[in-house]
Amino acid sequence: MACKKQFQNKTRPNRLAETIWHQYVFHRQKLADLSKQYKRSINWVKKQIKAVRVEIKPITPRPVVIVVDSTFYKRIFGIMVVRAPALKRNIYWREIANEKIEDYRLTRIEFERLGWIIKAVVLDGRPGAKRVFSDIPVQMCQFHQKQIINRRLTTRPKLPASIELRTLTNTLTTTNERIFTQVLEHWYERWSAFLKERTYNQDNPKRWEYTHQRTRSAYYSLKTNLPYLFTYQKYPNLHIPNTTNSLDGYFSHLKELTKLHRGLNKETKRKMIDEILAK
Repeated sequence: MACKKQFQNKTRPNRLAETIWHQYVFHRQKLADLSKQYKRSINWVKKQIKAVRVEIKPITPRPVVIVVDSTFYKRIFGIMVVRAPALKRNIYWREIANEKIEDYRLTRIEFERLGWIIKAVVLDGRPGAKRVFSDIPVQMCQFHQKQIINRRLTTRPKLPASIELRTLTNTLTTTNERIFTQVLEHWYERWSAFLKERTYNQDNPKRWEYTHQRTRSAYYSLKTNLPYLFTYQKYPNLHIPNTTNSLDGYFSHLKELTKLHRGLNKETKRKMIDEILAK
């Protein structure tokens, strides 16, 4: 998708077509609205929209801290985006079918091939993605870590161990690695026997499972991701964000604008996505 377009200038058609396109994409004007406004047929409006070519202004490659995340349009296709928070720009994106580790690898290869140098990266915590950037500082999004814990424990856990663990997780953004690690270790010492409890199958005593599997899963998620949760504090000069919020908010804006126009063909939808991300 935009990986071939990202650093190219496109010649736009006449200003009227540009204005109609801008109204269509950013001012929430539908085809019928534009047809009425310009007193022309809907087909004429469609031709104006089709004539527009998205202009993506080139950016001089430089060392940057990036946020990488993806969003999907049902099962049709997804977009993996690289954003530089310091530049307040989305500087690279490509279409993907599934958010696989290979997609992260290819994105990094193409991004660096264009001349960019990655100083550090913020990820949402997808297993394996951190390995693609193992040679640079990696920050896992603290907000996504909280979401993982909420999925495991719910937002209103009833077990005391789960309540304590969720309360600890909620301090992620207000503490540091040393204190968080100490409190997590203390929590494990207090609840280790609880985590090891087993429930045996009545029909087959040899088969069993951990009684509190969801609490175990939440704990081991924190333990596994701990080396990446406070990277931003270790490199203060890099000004690494501790979340992927700058992209998450952009994705919400992207979905909000595109969903207004139901029945979009893939070509127009892709062009809209390019236009919105390029802004």
